[in-house]
Amino acid sequence: MTGFFSSSKPAHSSHNSSSPSPPHTFSETLMEDSLKNAEAIIKRWDLDNGSSNSSYCTISNLFRDNRAEAKQFVDAVIDLQHAMRFVIKESSSSQQLVRAQKLMQIAIKRLEKEFRTILAGNRYFLDSESTASREYSNRSSTGSDEDQASEDDNTVDIQARFSEVSITEEGEKISVTADLRAIADCMIDAGYGKECAQIYQLNRKSVIDETLYCLGIESFNISVIQKMDWDVLEKKIKSWLSAVKVAVCTLLYGERILCDQVFAVSDNIRESCFSEIAKDSALALFTFPEMVAKYKKLSIEKMFRILDLYDVISELWSEIELIFGFDSTAVVRSQAMSSMEKLREAARAILSEFESAIKKDSSKVVSGGGIHPLTRYVMNYLVFLSDYSGPISEIVADVPVSVKSPLPESYLLSPIADDENSPACAVSVRLAWLILVLLCKLDGKAGFYGDVPLSYLFLANNLNYVVSKVRESSLKLLLGSIWLSNHEAKVEQYMENYKRMGWSKVLASLPENLTVEISPAEVNQCFCKFNSGFEEAYRKQNSWVIPDPKLRDEVKISLAKKIVTAYRAFYEKNWETVSRSGSGGEVESIVRFVPDDLQNYLSDLFYGTGFSENSSTSHGSSSRSTSTFSSPLR
Repeated sequence: MTGFFSSSKPAHSSHNSSSPSPPHTFSETLMEDSLKNAEAIIKRWDLDNGSSNSSYCTISNLFRDNRAEAKQFVDAVIDLQHAMRFVIKESSSSQQLVRAQKLMQIAIKRLEKEFRTILAGNRYFLDSESTASREYSNRSSTGSDEDQASEDDNTVDIQARFSEVSITEEGEKISVTADLRAIADCMIDAGYGKECAQIYQLNRKSVIDETLYCLGIESFNISVIQKMDWDVLEKKIKSWLSAVKVAVCTLLYGERILCDQVFAVSDNIRESCFSEIAKDSALALFTFPEMVAKYKKLSIEKMFRILDLYDVISELWSEIELIFGFDSTAVVRSQAMSSMEKLREAARAILSEFESAIKKDSSKVVSGGGIHPLTRYVMNYLVFLSDYSGPISEIVADVPVSVKSPLPESYLLSPIADDENSPACAVSVRLAWLILVLLCKLDGKAGFYGDVPLSYLFLANNLNYVVSKVRESSLKLLLGSIWLSNHEAKVEQYMENYKRMGWSKVLASLPENLTVEISPAEVNQCFCKFNSGFEEAYRKQNSWVIPDPKLRDEVKISLAKKIVTAYRAFYEKNWETVSRSGSGGEVESIVRFVPDDLQNYLSDLFYGTGFSENSSTSHGSSSRSTSTFSSPLR
């Protein structure tokens, strides 16, 4: 192979050939032409050149200050590399290769500087620290609807940024990403892909780390988390929740796009670069929720932060799979899935604890048959829980409910009976079950009242509160109209039982059939029994309460229709009989109420204080006492 590049001593083949010139002459000529063309442009931008132009080349940027020469520079390097490959195949010992290799090293040194300078000068423009910070600021100051719109625009926003161009003084459009790709393609083609990737990784990894820090994402270990007070940890959770969508949909997704564009020529390099840049930060990002799920001081009240964490990862799962789809980043997908599983386990444990707490509640009944604090607590909790029907359905989908209750099965009716295996049905049944557990507990507490009518009033008040909470919240959609109508009917049933048993003695004192004539003595006896029964019922019930104004008015109207109407008819028929048979004092002791009195007394009931402000004004007293019943007949 000696003398391969010598034009004065052409080499001769050992075989007979009619070819006038062997291929070695062509390769030598090709290399000489490539060297001559490349040397002029490459040495002009040699960073180590000792000429007067050296200082200019050192401080100036080829791709920024002289784009025409930048294109020539890249083309020259590519041509030189192709020529070197051709010569190596023909004569690997050619002296021209040594000269070409030195020139190539000069070119690569310049390209490394250009690559590094472009990355450093555009670190906030390329991907996104500015974009992420702007999105973060917007999300912190706007409502949920705007948040959703902003999230939907993330992909468009990032792609637009990557296609943005700047304009030179000559009006030429410049794409920074295209410049980076041109340099990367050139270096990879020249065999310097590793060096190019290292420069890229060093710069972009710092951008990722700095941006996550600005967004409030921190790295913790489990021991630090376990030692935190909940107030401190909750602030960390809120910070994480406000930042994670920006981190995934803007920062990491944008970095994946940038990496794919810059290193489009090499699948291996773009995968290894993105993995090196983003994997550690993403692992730290998705490890935090798992550590929260393992927090030893989790309690019922902390459920909603667990659901927040689960919900956001579930919502981002498609993006996580897309961004970290490489084999080398599979560990990130695994970590996100692991966090979801641990959060799911934590939520299930809290739900079990919540159910157990209802069953074990030992608080006393409230006076007057009002709404029990347990009822308020449980229903407010379930209302909040219903707003998380999506994550809850995933969490309880494969957890069966064992129905063991003294109450009818109708209490557990779900609105989705057609598909009992659907996630929506699972959450509906679970919520209906928790309400059933509450109603069972209230049923037991009602027995502690010494008065059966008061027990029914207590059950009616509390079930009415349950129904109202369901009707006014997302629970209505989950439990459905059938569930609502069944429980509304049960409220009416409880209230009818109260009215029947609480006022039976009063109603029984009046004859059922007013057309039947009775003696004056029997008339007097009926009035006396009515007086006694009404006074006793009023005295007992003037401290009872119906908190719901609508239900309270309905009960008063119903009682008035039954009691006042029956008494008025009896009064109007028998008043003259009583008045003829005795003196004024005797009449007043027998007929102690006129019909309108009863209406006023009934209007005072169910406020829990024994009187209403309106009635106290109309009766001229500030309270109702036993002596009120001794007032003169009016």
